[in-house]
Amino acid sequence: MKPEYDLAKLKSRKNPYVSKLKRPVTMRLSEDVVAYFKGMADEAGVPYQSLINLYLRDCLATSRKVKIDWPQSR
Repeated sequence: MKPEYDLAKLKSRKNPYVSKLKRPVTMRLSEDVVAYFKGMADEAGVPYQSLINLYLRDCLATSRKVKIDWPQSR
């Protein structure tokens, strides 16, 4: 290594991309849901997990909420 590349003089700094990293999670999804996103992903030419992430990110950006109407029990 060249003397001008003395790494001992380098100052450490935080990784600016750490907040952009993805966190692996385990999810149970219905087979038809996975097939739907895989089909869309094939058409778009992206991995299906990335497509699901983009969809969820869009939900986050637009503050989309799920409306669930459970049937009333008698």
